[in-house]
Amino acid sequence: MQATTPMPSSAVAGASQARPAARRRVTDAPTRMFHWLFALCFLGAYLTADGESWRMLHVTLGYSMAGLLGFRMVYGLFGPRQAGLGLMWRKLGSAPAWLRSLRTAPSIAAVNWRQGQNLLMALAVVALLVLVVPLTLSGYATFNEWGVFPGDDWLGEMHEFLGEAFLFVVLAHLALILGLSLLRRKNLASPMLTGSVEGPGPSLVQKNRAWLATLLLLAVLAYGAWEWQQSPNGLVSAKALSSLVSGNGGGRDHGDDD
Repeated sequence: MQATTPMPSSAVAGASQARPAARRRVTDAPTRMFHWLFALCFLGAYLTADGESWRMLHVTLGYSMAGLLGFRMVYGLFGPRQAGLGLMWRKLGSAPAWLRSLRTAPSIAAVNWRQGQNLLMALAVVALLVLVVPLTLSGYATFNEWGVFPGDDWLGEMHEFLGEAFLFVVLAHLALILGLSLLRRKNLASPMLTGSVEGPGPSLVQKNRAWLATLLLLAVLAYGAWEWQQSPNGLVSAKALSSLVSGNGGGRDHGDDD
């Protein structure tokens, strides 16, 4: 019998380096599509918050956020387990026990700081979802001029305050992702970009459901097109478009408020 020549250690090392790192899917396509549509709608709504020329686009983006929230609620209740809202509620439900551990821990090092970080992340996400409701309702009331009295537009002021509060939570959410990514030396934003993370273990997502993500995108675009058709002047006035093309003004143009 011919003896087998052992493979040199350098060849083994080269083969291990050439082998792609193991990856597992943790976020499905509908969840990622919701996340980015939700973010883009808020960004667009915030940038078009001032000025009559952009008002219909602002309103359409705000209603789109409300519709996306409705989708997320339904998907969280009836969708797959990893997209369930119960995961976030369970994280928040552990907050009292974690706060008590701060008092009873024998030392700072004994505190489960990773759990505290996850609690902050879950709190920011839940705050963003909850704030959409009063933000949309106050925007609807302002658009229909409810509660407007001479010299007193308290609903409009409330809507503006909620918009700024939403922006604050968004920035806090982004700061948390950046800070924890640096602390853990891992890109925590990648699951919302690629849907997967590096590392061994089973995938949490068995079905990506790209078809549902596509339907969600088409639904948002169809609603925007429908609002465009319903509005006599479209979602953006010709004056605003000409200003944008010429570079003389942006979305937050206070000159059109009169």
